[in-house]
Amino acid sequence: MDKRFEEILLKYAMEKDTAARRSIEAQLWKDFGAVKAVFVMDLSGFSLLTQKYGVVHYLSMVRRMQLIAQPIIEKAGGQVVKFEADNCFAMFDAPQAAVQTAIALNQAFDEINVYTEEQFDIRVAIGIDYGDVLLIGGPDYFGDSVNTASKLGEDEARPGEILITERALLQIPSSAGFQSEATELEISGITIPAASIRY
Repeated sequence: MDKRFEEILLKYAMEKDTAARRSIEAQLWKDFGAVKAVFVMDLSGFSLLTQKYGVVHYLSMVRRMQLIAQPIIEKAGGQVVKFEADNCFAMFDAPQAAVQTAIALNQAFDEINVYTEEQFDIRVAIGIDYGDVLLIGGPDYFGDSVNTASKLGEDEARPGEILITERALLQIPSSAGFQSEATELEISGITIPAASIRY
């Protein structure tokens, strides 16, 4: 975590005055905030893989996913924020690049899976949102869009599926070259208008 961010955050926690806390929060967003397309990719079926084949098998799958994903994300202008367990957290300046990267990753994994036995096949679920994030170093990021993309990618999307929030989809021109199927998802008691990408 960025040292200055941490200092301001502690100041916020110690402040008793509500107006002063709001002022500190506004300063944090001014200094560390950005608007980004948030991309969260989850390796599907990891619990079953680990139970059936053991942790070494699982770790080899995760590492192969990382080695394939990072250059594809970076080539598309994205930034890998972190790899955490079997997840990849990344960000892009625009949702269109995030969706195009998600499609490219699914295609890359499909191509590689032709050459592996089924238990080594890589299948991923991807969630994408767009909005304000706090970039706090480490590297790491936080915000509602990070939480939503995580829920879509980790909890809602099926293997091979790309789910995107409506607010992110609205940033993409209709000429982008893919279609979407609208859906509404109930996540933690909140209804999220979203879509599944078709390509």
